[in-house]
Amino acid sequence: MEVFLLWHVRHARWLDGRPTTHRDEACELVWDEEDGDDLKILGVYSSEARAEERIQRARKLPGFRDEPDCFYLNRYSLDEDQWNDGFVSIAADGQAD
Repeated sequence: MEVFLLWHVRHARWLDGRPTTHRDEACELVWDEEDGDDLKILGVYSSEARAEERIQRARKLPGFRDEPDCFYLNRYSLDEDQWNDGFVSIAADGQAD
């Protein structure tokens, strides 16, 4: 069974007035939480159509309507591993790992 995860990105604004990048050259949504972008999950839906309905409702709400094209929908299969390898931590300067 597949489900559809719906996310929204509120992009941080640059204090120096630089333009905010919402999408890359391929029109894919981009974000960087380290730069202050806020990624939030709106819900998990049983169909793409239900997720699209939620996008239409959310676009009318404060915050979401300010960035109406910053929704990200991805499909996941249930009961399927998504992270199959281990990981390593690399400490930043002045931090323990």
